[in-house]
Amino acid sequence: MERGTPDEHAEAGDRPDASAAQDLLTVTPKAVAMVKEALAREGLGDDYGLRVGVVGGGCSGFQYSLNFDNQVNEDDQVLELGGVRLLVDSMSTQYLKGVTIDYVSSLHGAGFKFLNPNASRTCGCGSSFSA
Repeated sequence: MERGTPDEHAEAGDRPDASAAQDLLTVTPKAVAMVKEALAREGLGDDYGLRVGVVGGGCSGFQYSLNFDNQVNEDDQVLELGGVRLLVDSMSTQYLKGVTIDYVSSLHGAGFKFLNPNASRTCGCGSSFSA
C-alpha cells in the first residue's frame, strides 16, 4: 500500500498544510491500478487527478465522493500515489485522515471501498458513515 505524500511538483504555497497530507490517505495497489485504468478509459490526460472528498448525505450522515478533476483549488491537499494524483479539499481532510481506499470485487459487485478508522458507524452500502 502506498501512503499519500504531497505532490513534489506543487509549490509549498499550493498546499495549506503539507505535513498534514503526508499521512492522510493510503491507497492499495489494486485501487491505484483501477484509477489509472479509469483515467485511460475516459481519455483524461496527466493534468487530471482523482478528487477524494466527503460530503453531507447518505444514511449515516456523510458519504464519500470520487471524481476526476483537473482543477486544483487553493485549499486542496495534492498527493501523489503510484503515479496517480489525488486532490483532497480542506474540509474533507478531517474525515479522511488514516483512511485506506481499496478496490474490491465480489459476487455483489466491484468498486472502491473506504476503510475508515474514524467512522463511529457505517451503513450497509459502505458509502456513508458517521464520525
